[in-house]
Amino acid sequence: MKKPAQKLNFDDVRNRLKLKNFSEQEKFGGNFPHAVNFLKEKNIELGRIRDHSIKLIASGLVTGSLLLNPPQGLDKLLPPPQSVIEELNQAKFLGNKSRQKSLLDSLSRILPSTVGPLNRDQEKVLERVFIEIIGVPARATLEGEHLNTTYGFIGAEQHLKRYPGDTLPDHSQDVDVLRSGIAPSLGAWGYFARSKTQLSEDLKDTEKWYAVVQTLYLPEWNRRVSYLRDWYKYRKLLIVNTKNGNAVVASVADSGPAAWTGKHFGGSPEVMEYLGGPRYKKGPVVVFFVDDPENKVPLGPVEYNQYSTLIQSYTS
Repeated sequence: MKKPAQKLNFDDVRNRLKLKNFSEQEKFGGNFPHAVNFLKEKNIELGRIRDHSIKLIASGLVTGSLLLNPPQGLDKLLPPPQSVIEELNQAKFLGNKSRQKSLLDSLSRILPSTVGPLNRDQEKVLERVFIEIIGVPARATLEGEHLNTTYGFIGAEQHLKRYPGDTLPDHSQDVDVLRSGIAPSLGAWGYFARSKTQLSEDLKDTEKWYAVVQTLYLPEWNRRVSYLRDWYKYRKLLIVNTKNGNAVVASVADSGPAAWTGKHFGGSPEVMEYLGGPRYKKGPVVVFFVDDPENKVPLGPVEYNQYSTLIQSYTS
């Protein structure tokens, strides 16, 4: 006949473990008094030495991970501002191709090795680079607004319906551009015009050179949605391909892409084709707001130093 199982008394077990702990501490102190004195000098309690060892191991793991994978932005120091200014002054006298090469050299020195958010110092240097080399007054922060990131991946988007009944063939004669198709749903701000007859040339360009930014992920989007929705609508952006230096001025006309896609921005078929060619679907870009209150900077491809008069008014 089996004996009934005895009920475990947890309080009794805990007390026995405490007594065992005290006993072992006294035994250790008697055998190794010099070790006990050493631990006291380091403010380490013998009974909590395991906790201390766990902290040391955790610190070692963190330190090791930092050495093997340094935080973004710390692996590259910004060039001295004076050296950047001197190079920019020299770039003013270069041709477009040389300017583009100068831009790529500057980007390689300023941008971190991994795509991700930039710090304010990096953005300030880039603002100076863009106005001096490209000729477009661009700001990372404009009127107090800032994107979630200014350095991220852009992905290809489809054409947007500009008015009720809009069809794909009406968008372009370029076969490569038309191959992207037309989105089944409207952009974040709906139709660009109420009818085909009301679609102005400016609105045609707005859709042709449109960009997508992640407005829904802005920290204050839900709290300031009425203001931000109007502020971002058709807001001009400077998009720079960091691999080849091609740049486009685009207009915000949709919200996205979804975070799970791994992309931070989107570009119309025309934007993407100019940035990287007909097969360009995704790549790293820097995206700044265009500071253009007088609407002097047109949408579309950027010819380096095209806006010389605008530069003078911007930098003066």
